[in-house]
Amino acid sequence: MVNDVIKDLQGSLDKGIEAFKRDLGKVRTGRANLGILDGVRVDYYGTPTPLNQVASLNVPDPRLITVKPWEKSLIPEIEKAIRAAQLGLNPSSDGELVRLPMPPLTEERRKELVKVVKKMAEEAKVHLRGGRRDANEMLKDLLKEKAVTEDEEKQGLKRVQDTTDAAVAKVDELMARKEQEIMEV
Repeated sequence: MVNDVIKDLQGSLDKGIEAFKRDLGKVRTGRANLGILDGVRVDYYGTPTPLNQVASLNVPDPRLITVKPWEKSLIPEIEKAIRAAQLGLNPSSDGELVRLPMPPLTEERRKELVKVVKKMAEEAKVHLRGGRRDANEMLKDLLKEKAVTEDEEKQGLKRVQDTTDAAVAKVDELMARKEQEIMEV
């Protein structure tokens, strides 16, 4: 019984960490990263379509992203969509390829991005703590139903706390790595 609760908790914590990783990927650093284009939708024959479904995306060097559309007629739509996404990128095209040079970040912007990352990390930790709370309630309910003994419940609560602490440490580690990446000039 206790193992089932821990397994459910671990699954919830893993999902929370993966969501945090995805969110971190959308934060722009000085380097080119295809993750920042995840939210860009292109008007493809009247349907908002993710950019990666209408074009090939590449990072030929650390400060440039190239977008090669499957259909050349989409180039103006792709440029419009990237500008509308307000990513701070200025697309330029040569009729066949859209280039997105990554402008260098100012010190002030770097500090703002670090604050954003810290806020995202705190939200992720709140999610993880919610999972811990749910697991603790499940264990207390099992005790009330006499499905587990008091000793098993106490051991289970400790395992829940240890599992949550490990997940929070992982979020802190990811946050520190992203912070270092942002502050790197």
